[in-house]
Amino acid sequence: MLRIAVQSKGRLYDETMSLLQESGISLGVSKRTLLVQAGNFPVEVLFLRDDDIPQSVAGGVADVGIVGENEFIERKENAVIVKRLGFSRCRLSLAIPKALEYNGLQWFNGKKIATSYPGILKDFLDRNGISAQIHVITGSVEIAPGIGLADAIFDIVSSGSTLVSNNLKEVEVVMKSEALLIGNPAMTQEKKEILDELLFRFEAVRIAQGKKYIMMNVPNDKLASIIDVLPGIKSPTVMPLAQEGWSSLHTVLDEKRFWEIIGKLKSLGAEGILVLPIEKMIL
Repeated sequence: MLRIAVQSKGRLYDETMSLLQESGISLGVSKRTLLVQAGNFPVEVLFLRDDDIPQSVAGGVADVGIVGENEFIERKENAVIVKRLGFSRCRLSLAIPKALEYNGLQWFNGKKIATSYPGILKDFLDRNGISAQIHVITGSVEIAPGIGLADAIFDIVSSGSTLVSNNLKEVEVVMKSEALLIGNPAMTQEKKEILDELLFRFEAVRIAQGKKYIMMNVPNDKLASIIDVLPGIKSPTVMPLAQEGWSSLHTVLDEKRFWEIIGKLKSLGAEGILVLPIEKMIL
């Protein structure tokens, strides 16, 4: 049985549970349950505060954990990065009151900075030769300048709307963060095998994201031209139709280029274009 530590609430919780569900892991979860065993896969999920996950994995309470990179770097626990998961992206930034003029990092010399990430901030300031006072806050960091508690803040930024609503502006991006799958270095071979299967499922879900399965009817004399504009994973599948002179062509397209390529296909004579979502993709 592989135990996974997962954040108990918030955006990272939502995206993690979605990934597990898409990977075929069936969990019966209630808000008061701390440990849940999957009904169809040898894993159990332990729900914790985000800042407790690195320690729980390093200490062997959990075998692996899904945690924000910001928390993993801040805690400096003895765990390894197994996989970057690519969701819950954000950044850790320095921000100051909007009305103030900013002329570079030297602005922070002698200033008081409020943050929930003193370790990352101290390392950054030391690397850049900045002498500032770090004031640790565990709650709403963004209100600190407004109530006179600090001159600036160092905090997570996603959309930036929280900064705007508190009359702050982002002036320095210190690090970028995303969800990580971290692991205990001393996992048994049996647990590593379960983890490998879980990683295989995660990768199948990741590859399918933003992809569409396309089927269309094309005149045979236009096949070569149509294939030329298709950026498929490999050569598309071509099957003859009952109607002479026509074939059915199947391929996979990236959603970002979908409308651009569909327009070209239509202009080249493709008809009956059918677009289907892809849940999983195994290469």
